[in-house]
Amino acid sequence: MPFTPPSALVWSEIPATDLDAAIAFYKAVFDWDIELQTDGPNPFGIIKTSDPMGAAGHIYPGKPAAEGQGPTPHYLVPDSIEASVERLVAAGGTKLSDPIPFPGGRFLYAQDPDGNSIGLFQPPSA
Repeated sequence: MPFTPPSALVWSEIPATDLDAAIAFYKAVFDWDIELQTDGPNPFGIIKTSDPMGAAGHIYPGKPAAEGQGPTPHYLVPDSIEASVERLVAAGGTKLSDPIPFPGGRFLYAQDPDGNSIGLFQPPSA
């Protein structure tokens, strides 16, 4: 029997050349609660979720993959794709496509200021 988890993504790690700027960008676009952690060997911003078993992640000091070389995680927007992409562009990101409808909702491709490939996802009920 194949493994069918509730979500295939359990954790994402977003590399950033400027940690504070990246945290500010993701907070602005997605309205995430991101807590700066400094108690380990390297600082990082942990993305908080309401479900402890839900997919989350962190932003860490690192070098993003070359354009077209890294994965593209798709993140749930807090409202509409249109409102989120306005915040994305205002915060220094780049919109790469128009919204693409499919039976599970809509998404679009974008890049954060470091060039990381990201998707903005809006479910059909939003």
